[in-house]
Amino acid sequence: MRLHIRNGRIVDPTSGKDATGDLYVVDGRISNESGKADRVIDAKGLVVAPGFVDLAVRLREPGFEYRATLESEMAAALAGGVTSLACPPDTDPPLDEPGLVDMLRRRAQALSRARVYPVGALTVKLAGERLTEMAELAEAGCVAFSQANAPLADTQVLWRALQYAGTYGFPVWLRAEDAWLARGGVAHGGEVATRLGLPGIPAFAETIALGTLLELVRATRARLHVCRLSSAGGVELVRAAKREGLPVTCDVAVHHLHLSERDVGYFDANCRLDPPLRSERDRDALARGLEDGTIDCACSDHTPVDDDGKHLPFAEAEPGATGLELLLPLTLKWGEARKLGLAKTLARISAEPARVLGVPSGLAHGAPADIAIFDPAGTLRITAQTLKSQGKHTPFLGYELQGRVRYTLVAGSVVYEA
Repeated sequence: MRLHIRNGRIVDPTSGKDATGDLYVVDGRISNESGKADRVIDAKGLVVAPGFVDLAVRLREPGFEYRATLESEMAAALAGGVTSLACPPDTDPPLDEPGLVDMLRRRAQALSRARVYPVGALTVKLAGERLTEMAELAEAGCVAFSQANAPLADTQVLWRALQYAGTYGFPVWLRAEDAWLARGGVAHGGEVATRLGLPGIPAFAETIALGTLLELVRATRARLHVCRLSSAGGVELVRAAKREGLPVTCDVAVHHLHLSERDVGYFDANCRLDPPLRSERDRDALARGLEDGTIDCACSDHTPVDDDGKHLPFAEAEPGATGLELLLPLTLKWGEARKLGLAKTLARISAEPARVLGVPSGLAHGAPADIAIFDPAGTLRITAQTLKSQGKHTPFLGYELQGRVRYTLVAGSVVYEA
């Protein structure tokens, strides 16, 4: 299959290229050849960029198919221009055995859509007691190891896990949250939670846990990726750790760049998230941290929740929101607010998460032709009807955002066309 993408604005964050021109795809890879094409895509007025990479996508299989299926969430990924995604291990059963990982990978490959990279469970059943066989899980295809949102309160187990991972060079992806300080909390421990009578999770639940993690990284030199940073204090700790040269990376959920505790309003369950929406000061610190590179990348933290899980009082509602289709428009909105160039903005959802994941990204000759073609001025009204994800709940319902994906290519095949 030969493709000719013509007249597009080619933006490649990896090389820094930002120019109007043509792109050629031959046998699934970017090519310099300009021979006769099987198909021509006219990209005039559109941006041609590397496919987006999302580090936190819950596909809900196995075990939670009533909330979402592999088919529905892969369709949502492609509609959002996401060509590669990592899925956390908090399925049912958790991804703690090679057979489960292999089954998930085969199911994903059979769909011939986005590339799926499973993240294995760090402990058996995510119970925080016994380490999994990380070497076997890595052979089965796991790219990293995590507890997802399950607490790992025993610091000795955590220490042993980082020793094991550090010995073999396995990355460990962890949320920084003290299980005891966060216990029972449903919102940021601040003014809004107090006014609404909601049990709070203080910001220092993150910084105390993060301090422990960084101290263990100093001792073990294990590669740590901090998932879903949510506080100004957390940003400062990571900034200091990077200055020190510790092998640490981190991400932020894209909705935390725009929303704060005030958006909870009068108990809006769509804003029941984990970690919770924090203060405006925290939100602004996260936006600055992503701009200056302290935070490596943004992710959707895609967590489809059904109506039964959301149509409840705020404190009883299930945390989570759909985000795959909002990753691009919300990132563009952040970049515009920070007055950043398009290449630097898109790097936070392409080149940088690809580097963390250890997969290729870019539009250089010979690179895999994973491409997102989007209209930066195209508007997207967020409604339950327009979302392809089976999860219809997001704090941005009713919003009109700019940045509409027109085509998504994986390995040179057009897998989505608006």
